[in-house]
Parts: sequence; C-alpha cells; structure tokens
Amino acid sequence: MNRRERLERTFAGEETDRTPVALWRHFPGDDQRAADLARSTVEFQMTFDWDFTKLTPASAYSVIDYGVQDQWEGNTEGTRVYTKRAVSRSLDWTSLRTLDPQRGELAKALDSLRLVCEALNGEVPVLMTVFSPLAQAKHVAGNEAMLRDMRVHPDRLKSGLSVLTETTLRFIDAMRRLPVAGIFYAVQHASYGLMSEAEYREFGLPYDQRILDTLPDRFWFNMVHLHGNDPMFRLARELKVQAVNWHDRGTEPTLTQARLLFDGALCGGLATTEHVHLGTPSAIRDAARDAMGQMNGRRLILSAGCVAPVTTPLSNLRAARDVV
Repeated sequence: MNRRERLERTFAGEETDRTPVALWRHFPGDDQRAADLARSTVEFQMTFDWDFTKLTPASAYSVIDYGVQDQWEGNTEGTRVYTKRAVSRSLDWTSLRTLDPQRGELAKALDSLRLVCEALNGEVPVLMTVFSPLAQAKHVAGNEAMLRDMRVHPDRLKSGLSVLTETTLRFIDAMRRLPVAGIFYAVQHASYGLMSEAEYREFGLPYDQRILDTLPDRFWFNMVHLHGNDPMFRLARELKVQAVNWHDRGTEPTLTQARLLFDGALCGGLATTEHVHLGTPSAIRDAARDAMGQMNGRRLILSAGCVAPVTTPLSNLRAARDVV
C-alpha cells in the first residue's frame, strides 16, 4: 500500500496496512532561502520516511511583503520574533493591498515548494502551510492590537481580512501548477480562550470557508490545524478538509471524543512537549499505542499537536516512525 492509498483509506475510516505517521518542524535560518528550506525539508523526509511532508516556512512568510520584519532569536519551536508590524493603527487595515504571489516572499515560498515536489518526485504527498486570514492579521498587527481592532473597529479589520483572503486565494491559485497533495491550513484563533464562537463565526469562519471551499479538486489531502487550548472543535465539521490536527493530549477533545465530532481523519496522539520533545522512545511508543487503541486502528494519523521542537532527540523521532 503506497502513501496515498494509506492516507485516503484513513480518511474514509477503512482498514490500512498500518497507521500513517508524520511529524514536521521549522528549520530556522534555512527558512530564509528557498533552496535551503527545500533541502532541509527533503532530508528530514528521507531520514524518517514520513507518510507525508509538510513544508513549514517561517510563520511571517505570507505577510513579509506587507512590511513585516522578523528575526531568529533561538526559540526551540523554531519560530522567529516579529520586530516590525505593518499595521500600527486601525486605519492601516484599509491600506493593505493584494500581493502578487509571483513576487517577493510568496514567490520564494512557491520556489521552495517546487523544489521539494521535484525532489520527492510524486512519491511522498506534500502539504503547503497556509495561514488563515485571521492568523495573518495577527502576524501583521500583533495579537493584542488585532483583537482590539476586532472589537472596536470591526469594519476596518474586515477590510484587511478581505485583502489577506484575496492574497491567499491568489497564492493557492499559483500552486495549481505544482504537484502538491493539498494544504495544511493553520487556524490560530478558533479558541474559546481568545474569543467567543460568535466572534469567530464573524471574523474567522467565513474567510476560512471561502478559501477551503475553492481549493482545486485535485488537492486530495487538506488538513486544518486548530492551534492552542480550548479549540472550537465542532467548527471542524463546517470546514472542507480531510483531516484535523490539534493538541489532543493537552486539551479537549480527546481522540475518543473527537471521533464523534468529525468524520475524517484525526491527526495527533503525541504531546509535543511531554512526549516528542522531553520524552523518551518508550514514552513515544506507549502514547502511540494508546492513541491507536483509542481509534481502534482506524482514522488516525499519528502525529503531535504542533511542530516538533528543533532540539527534539532524533531517537524520539525514530520511535514515532518505528512504532507503526
């Protein structure tokens, strides 16, 4: 059974030869150059033989060309620190303009994606990380300022979200020429700790649905990532994706609960910190077997709730692959 067959049967809840597995990580420093990011991503895939590869550019890649600046300061997740925002007052949302995906940082991301696809030659499904418009708005303005404008100047924020959505659609359209499996859609604000469900249904969900509902038909594997604690998991049913990834070991719902809330594949089973980063191969194996047991061996993609930290022991990564 090849990777695509294994994954598609997992989406459908059918029996497979084994549980599919994948972990992903940032490559700080390497994520500043297309060829370096592609090479590091491919080498990571070739070393651990995951069932799919997720290309993980620096989180600011989609907003750098609006004027955002960032720098690497050693975070173990591999994320960079924002040193300049493009929106400093609410009126700035109305000044954002749609970007050309064939230029600047977006073009660099597409170039890296092309190199990864060429190197893996269709043998490994490739997902491109795409941030939701609301997540991009956070990157553009900072989370506190974005949330304030959402509540005080909602029309101005919506103007910016519309532009960010249009740029995202153009970026995805530029991906049509590449043999990608689909996108990893990163949602960071569908969390009860950040906003109410009514607020997300107004400022997040319509833009998410517009993007996911218009994905090319040949994108056969699309995953939504619900970041953080207390996710609005029930909204996953309203998103057109094949799989959902969240921090199932650290927040509700558990895998057992989630299997009743979403009909596709559930991506998780390993705690990013407790198991992957600070755990042992034995802890990885125990958690993986527990997750597979919760799902009765079906509809599970074994993974963590977020990126593997850059200082993760290689023996832990090997254990995650070997246990399946």
